[in-house]
Amino acid sequence: MKVGVIGAGVMGRGIAQVSAMAGHDVVLFDINYEVLESAKIAVEKNLNKAIQLGKLDEQGKNASLSKLQFSNSIADVQVDLIIEAIVERLDVKAKVLADLAEINGEHTVYASNTSSIPLTQIAANFQFPKQVVGIHYFNPAHIMKLVEVIRAEQTSEEVLQVALDYVSSVKKKCVIAADAPGFIVNRVARHFYVEGLKVLEEKVATHDVIDDLVRASGFKMGPFQLMDLIGVETNLSVTESMYELFNYDQKFRPNRIQQKKTQAGYYGRKSGRGFYSYE
Repeated sequence: MKVGVIGAGVMGRGIAQVSAMAGHDVVLFDINYEVLESAKIAVEKNLNKAIQLGKLDEQGKNASLSKLQFSNSIADVQVDLIIEAIVERLDVKAKVLADLAEINGEHTVYASNTSSIPLTQIAANFQFPKQVVGIHYFNPAHIMKLVEVIRAEQTSEEVLQVALDYVSSVKKKCVIAADAPGFIVNRVARHFYVEGLKVLEEKVATHDVIDDLVRASGFKMGPFQLMDLIGVETNLSVTESMYELFNYDQKFRPNRIQQKKTQAGYYGRKSGRGFYSYE
């Protein structure tokens, strides 16, 4: 299967990497050449780390890299399966998918890695609605074992099976989720962030103390570490989307602290500063 991944940010390059490691031919597309160059460096670094951990050998690394094409020309994305991992905005996703439909036609499967936008809504605005499905990875995609497959109201049985077979091929644990706000994981996990931010806002404890306590409870990372890893602005965007989708239920209310971080450009690891400094 030939896979096209749209968006070479943290999620996109991780999806491209695991797809290539599974033997798929992969085109990783981004309009920004510098982002593509960063993605190349990041993927090679991840593969080298896998070699150090004894999970991959040099031959496997070279085989994976040979399967990867990095392109800033959308015309190169002529594939069997498309997975978009771009900004969480319906209008942007709709425009990119429409452009890809002109290139690929009605037999390609169009998957979204969206965290919160309803797949049924994406499909409703698309030329080939039966071909739309959700394939939702978690960050970092090359490490996290779980992938949610989300069926829109319009998704055909054949397309759903293609998505399930693809997830199986990349050796991830697959769960099928209904097309509900936040699906399964983000709906449950949203309060991990929201409540952590409330505790910080009420000055019960500092962000590093909250993270320490959460890790001491058995979690690998605290909420603020995880927001910095995912991207503070990305995490905020998902919260805002879910707040709207749940009819402004206060338990999903975005936090002003996170909004200020985003306004300042303190996105976390990617910008060198978030709740912690990485400079």
